[in-house]
Amino acid sequence: MLLIVVSVCTATGAWNWLIDPETQKVSFFTSLWNHPFFTISCITLIGLFFAGIHKRVVAPSIIAARCRTVLAEYNMSCDD
Repeated sequence: MLLIVVSVCTATGAWNWLIDPETQKVSFFTSLWNHPFFTISCITLIGLFFAGIHKRVVAPSIIAARCRTVLAEYNMSCDD
């Protein structure tokens, strides 16, 4: 849930950053300084990925796939 919220905030901030006419006229770092919402949400998103949040999102599907593989050998399934 946290990953979705931060991703939406980053996308919204990026959209506002890209449609700002001042973005083309100033340097990159000044542009980031002028858009703190985008900068903070982007740094937060990068921090979450470095913390390994993407592994927690993918882990349940890996566990389910492994359970299906093991149970298939005994003609069983874990599907409801």
